[in-house]
Amino acid sequence: MDKFQQLYKEDFKLRFVDRLERTYSRGIDFTSDVEKYIVLGEMLREEAMLDWKSVKAKLKKGSKQVYYFSMEFLLGRMLVNNLINLDIYASVNQGLAELGIELANLVEVEDDQGLGNGGLGRLAACFMDSIASLGYAGHGNTIRYNFGFFNQRFENGYQVEYPQPWLSDSKNVWEVRKPNDRVEVKFYGKVALDLQLRPTLTDYIPVDAVAYDMPLIGYQNDVTNKLRMWSAEPSMNVAYPHFQQYEKDVRDISDVLYPDDSTREGKILRLKQQYFFSAAGLAYIVKNIFKESKTLDNLADRVVIQINDTHPAVLVAELMRVLMDEYAYTWDMAWPIVIKTIAYTNHTLLAEALEKWDVDIMKELLPRIYMIIEEIDNRFVSELAKQKHPNDFINSVRIIHDNRIHMAHLAIIGSFSVNGVAALHTELLKSSELSHFYQLYPEKFNNKTNGVTHRRWLLNCNPALSNEITRQIGDSWVQETLHLKRLERSTILSQLRQIKQSNKQRFADYIKARQGITIPVTSIYDVQIKRLHAYKRQLMNALHIIYLYDRLSEDKAFYDAFHPQTFIFGAKAAPSYVFAKQVIKLINSIANKVNNDPAVNDKLMVVFIENYNVSSAEIVIPAADVSEQISLAGKEASGTGNMKFQMNGALTLGTLDGANVEIHELVGDDNIFIFGLTSEEAAAKKPQYQPRILIDKNPLLQKVLGRLNAEYFEDAVPGDFDAILEDVYNQDEYMVVEDFESYRVAQEQVNHAYKDAVKWDEMCLINIARSGFFSTDRTIQQYVDDIWKLDKVA
Repeated sequence: MDKFQQLYKEDFKLRFVDRLERTYSRGIDFTSDVEKYIVLGEMLREEAMLDWKSVKAKLKKGSKQVYYFSMEFLLGRMLVNNLINLDIYASVNQGLAELGIELANLVEVEDDQGLGNGGLGRLAACFMDSIASLGYAGHGNTIRYNFGFFNQRFENGYQVEYPQPWLSDSKNVWEVRKPNDRVEVKFYGKVALDLQLRPTLTDYIPVDAVAYDMPLIGYQNDVTNKLRMWSAEPSMNVAYPHFQQYEKDVRDISDVLYPDDSTREGKILRLKQQYFFSAAGLAYIVKNIFKESKTLDNLADRVVIQINDTHPAVLVAELMRVLMDEYAYTWDMAWPIVIKTIAYTNHTLLAEALEKWDVDIMKELLPRIYMIIEEIDNRFVSELAKQKHPNDFINSVRIIHDNRIHMAHLAIIGSFSVNGVAALHTELLKSSELSHFYQLYPEKFNNKTNGVTHRRWLLNCNPALSNEITRQIGDSWVQETLHLKRLERSTILSQLRQIKQSNKQRFADYIKARQGITIPVTSIYDVQIKRLHAYKRQLMNALHIIYLYDRLSEDKAFYDAFHPQTFIFGAKAAPSYVFAKQVIKLINSIANKVNNDPAVNDKLMVVFIENYNVSSAEIVIPAADVSEQISLAGKEASGTGNMKFQMNGALTLGTLDGANVEIHELVGDDNIFIFGLTSEEAAAKKPQYQPRILIDKNPLLQKVLGRLNAEYFEDAVPGDFDAILEDVYNQDEYMVVEDFESYRVAQEQVNHAYKDAVKWDEMCLINIARSGFFSTDRTIQQYVDDIWKLDKVA
C-alpha cells in the first residue's frame, strides 16, 4: 500500500466512524452490518458524485452524449465494483479490518439490484460500465421498480414466486432522488385542437415521473455517468373522485418488472410502463438541450438515443409529438431530426418477442401517440407505393397491419441505425426476419457483437485467476483485454487446475450453505444458467441426464468409464409460462431422484441454484468446467453467458448459434464442443419436421420420455409434465428431438476429454487467452466509432 493509500485509509476510518456514530447515535460496536453498509455506501456515492459533477464540467461545449433506454439494467451488487473502480478497495478493506469489520459481511447485506431479469439487462449494465471506463459521457434510462423480477423458491420442486423488495431495510444507498426533474406523463384522454390549431390532449390522466439517479463509475479514471430511474407517483395537481384506485394504478406502473401480460389489463400496464419511462427520459433530454441551445434543430448533434430492443420503440412517435406539439415544428421539420437521433438494437430472432400492440389498446391509452404512428405508417406506405413495391411487400414492412402495431417496424423506420448483436444474428436479420427492411435500408444495418465487462466478470468475480494473470503478464489486460493473448506464451498453465479447484470448492461451500447439497469438487461442473425458455433447451439437458442415470444404473462398463459429472442449473421462469415451470419441476425431480440414489450419486449429481441472480453467477461461473450453450441454431441472438464462461476458463458445449459462432472461430475446432444442426439446416428441415416420427425411430429417446410421469418421479403428481410431452411429441418448435443424439455424443466427448487433465487445461488456457475480443470495451468503442460519434470526456 503506497503513501496515498495509507493516508486515505486513515482518513476513511475517521470519517466512517464519525458518520456512523452521528447517523445512528451509537458507537461502532453497537451498530449492525446493515447500518455499517448504509454508511459506507453513502460515503462512496458522495465520492462518485464529485466525479459526476466533474464530468459535466469537463464536457466540451456542445459535446454529444448517448442515452441508453432499456427496460432492464441488471447491475447486481455494486459495493465491491464501486470500491475497485474508485481505486480505494485496498484502503477501505484494510481500514474496515482495523476497525474490526469484515468487508465481506457488508457485501452480503446488499441485495441484487431489482432492475433486471436476464441477458438484456445484464448487457445494459456491462455497457454502462464500459462507457464510463472508456471515458465517454453516456447515461442509462429506465424504471425504478419497487420490486425486482421476483424471488424464486422451490417448494416440492415447483417454482413459487415471492416479491423481491430490494428497496427494503438496506435501501438503495447508491441513488439520489431528484424532485426538481419531475415530469408529467399523460395517459388516456382526447385529442383536440387548441387556439393555434395545434393538437392538444384533454381529459387525460396525469402521472408524475420522479427521477432517481445512480452513479455509474468508470474504472479508475475519475469519470462517473448516471443511471436515471423513474418512479411513478400520483399527481398532486388534480382531484379524483376515486383516488385510491387512481393511486394504485399509478403505483402499478413502477411496481414490478414485466407484469403478466396474458390479460388485456396486463398488456395495458406493460405499454404504460414503456411509454412512462420513454416519455419521462425524453422530456428530460429535450428540456436540457433546449435550455442550452434555445433550439432543437441540433438535437441529433447533441444526443443519440439508443433503444435497447423494442420496449422503448414508442420513442419514435413521442419525439415527433414533443417536437410538433410542444415546440411547434412541422412534420417535415421534425421527422429528419427524429431519424437522425434514434438508433435501434435488435436482440431477438423470435417472432413472439418482436412486440406488437393491439390498435385498440394504443388508441385508448395513448391517443395522440397512435395518431402519430398512424401518420408515420401512412406516409411510409405511400412512399413504398410510389416506388412500385407490391402489396405483399408493403404489408410485410408497414407498422400497422392486421389491427396490430409492429414496434420493431416503427423502430427501424424511425432510426438511422439498426444493429444486431452477433455476426450470425445480424446476417439472419438481413436475410430472413428483416430482409425486406434490409432491401429498403441496407445502409442502416450493422453488427455490434455483444461483450461483457471483464472488470466484473473476471477481475472482480475471479480474483484467484485475475491475480495470476496479472502476475504472469502484468495488469495492462484490465484496460486492453486483447493483451490476454499473451497468456499463451506464459507459464500460467501449471496454475489453472489449482485455481479452478479452489473456485469449485467456493461454489460447493456456497451451495452447501444455502441448499444443503454436498457436491464433489473432483467432478466435472457442467453449468447451464440462463432464463428458462423453450428455445434455450434446458429440456434437452434434463432429458440427457435421465439417459445418463439409466445408463449408469444398468451398464457396469459405462459406469466404470464415466468421470463423475455434476449438472448445475440456474434459471427463473416467467410466472405464467407453464412449459418453463414444468421444466423446472422436471429438473428438480431428476435431482431428487439422482442425488438420493447411492448407486449412482458418486458419479452423477444435479443442482438447481435457487433464486439464481448476478451474485450467484459470480460464484458459479468461475467454478464451471463446461458451459452449456445449447439453443437451436438461429434462435439465440448472441448470448453473453458464453463469453463470461470462456473468460473464466470453461469450455463451451454448444450449437453454432449466436456468439458461439465467433467463439468457435477464435478458439478453433479443438477447443470447443460443437453439435447439432446449423441455422441453415434447421431452417431447411423445419417445414417438414415431425418429432413424433423421429421419436418412434429412437428407442433410447422413447425410454427417456417414458420416464416423465408420476410413477417414475415419486415427488411428482399426474399432469406435472403434460405440457412438456405435448410439446415434444406434437410440436418441438426448437427441435430438441432432432438434436438430442448429436448432443448425447458431444457429452460423451466432453466426459472423455476431461480425463486428460493436461489437454483439458491447455484447452481452457486457449479459451481464456482468446476471450479478450468479447469485452464490452470493444463493443462500446465500435458503437462510438460507427453509430454514436462521441468525444471522450476531457
